[in-house]
Amino acid sequence: MSRARRGLTIGVATLTLGVIASTLTSANAATSEKSTPVPISTPEGQVSSYVVNAKKATAKSTADARAVVRKAGGTVVQQWPQIGVVVAHSTHADFRTDVYRLGGKNIESVGATRTVAVSERTDAPRTLRKAQGVVKDEFANTAEEFVKPDPREGEQWDMAHIKADHAHEITDGSRDTLVGVLDSGIDADHPDLAANIDTRRSVNCTDAGTIDRSATGWQPTTSDHGTHVAGTIGADRNGVGITGVAPNVRMASVKVVNDDGFIYPEYAICGFMWAGMQGMDVTNNSYYIDPFEYWCKDQGDQAAALEAVSRAVEWSTKKGSFHVAAAGNSATDLTNNTTNDTSPNDSTPIERTINSGCLDIPTELPGVATVSSYARIGTSNETQLSYFSNRGLGVIDVAAPGSSILSTIVAGNGYGLKSGTSMASPHVAGVAALMKSQHPGWKPAKIMKQLKAQADDRPCAAEQPIGSGGAPCEGSARNNSYAGEGMVDALDAVK
Repeated sequence: MSRARRGLTIGVATLTLGVIASTLTSANAATSEKSTPVPISTPEGQVSSYVVNAKKATAKSTADARAVVRKAGGTVVQQWPQIGVVVAHSTHADFRTDVYRLGGKNIESVGATRTVAVSERTDAPRTLRKAQGVVKDEFANTAEEFVKPDPREGEQWDMAHIKADHAHEITDGSRDTLVGVLDSGIDADHPDLAANIDTRRSVNCTDAGTIDRSATGWQPTTSDHGTHVAGTIGADRNGVGITGVAPNVRMASVKVVNDDGFIYPEYAICGFMWAGMQGMDVTNNSYYIDPFEYWCKDQGDQAAALEAVSRAVEWSTKKGSFHVAAAGNSATDLTNNTTNDTSPNDSTPIERTINSGCLDIPTELPGVATVSSYARIGTSNETQLSYFSNRGLGVIDVAAPGSSILSTIVAGNGYGLKSGTSMASPHVAGVAALMKSQHPGWKPAKIMKQLKAQADDRPCAAEQPIGSGGAPCEGSARNNSYAGEGMVDALDAVK
């Protein structure tokens, strides 16, 4: 597993989990120069994957788009009429051109979602027509259990740093709160996770972006990244191992990482749509969407995928899902990107110019909480920005611990340390889950506002050196490029 990613460092395509590398070159200022074209070849006979965006998010417009796909020589793999998006496969080299030609005014955009042939096999085209009702479990931990420590809690410096230990004296969260872990799957029989996994709400989205509800499809196969993330969010208080930020909430495994470690747009779209349809209160997203670290609005294929993912995020947010995402591990200032040399990562990366219209998704999408990573200084409770963490004034919303985080892993149903903004993001997802548990009527915008308002200020003047390279901290005590509006605070979230 080789390539460094946002928090999810995924590779051989990927999932080099928690492993950090800096591959992005940043410059002094963002540029309005046109981004470097990255033509995606779709040779005749190769099965290629596309998103087709209808002009309107209606059943009729989506049906019209499906008809256009078929006329253009494609197969409808998945449709999302709620947002007017169709996922299609085609072996026709001119599929995109023909969709535009045949679609007329009904088609907003069409674009290939990867630079290589489709590797997964899919069943017959399908559409999820009706969401299931949300399961409400009737049991909850007692007050006595709230304050009884699990054996390895003393090793969880991160929980003490965000005051989760004190928050647990008030609540461990509600069973009515459901967190979607969009990742590589959750180990179903890990003793610290099994009781909190909502198997009925778990799903696999890596079969070309379709809904796979098989009993084992959502479980991990080649990576324990999602299992580690899940432990930070909601490891059970059960007298075993560790305790998560919100140890009494339910978690759904939403598998969006394929066996080669890639998260293609259609996988993420499926994940976000599933979260909205299943009434998930919070989602955690410790990844960037492949094969581009930055998706550029002035490139046809990239713009179409960016549009489709944006629609899915917006729709699920309106349905009540609050989305949290890792800021990334490239040690770059997200406000000042001008070049990138890691994309496309599913074929041959090129050195390319990027501009202010090139976004790291999903973390830079509106309404998504963007989380930077902090590291412990020695054995103290003091922290500094993790050397690998992305930053950016006006981009980072809040910070959380992300270096040397102890959590659950698959091997031996055990525990291990990982580092990355992937490890920071689930702390914020857990705090958001505690907040939602205390205030079930709060909508995503309210949760975002309160997360920021309750975060502990991290003034630039107090920041420690972060080592060689990297943009210095800029901004005010209340909002700066390193910590955003501060270190997330679990205790304030439940008061």
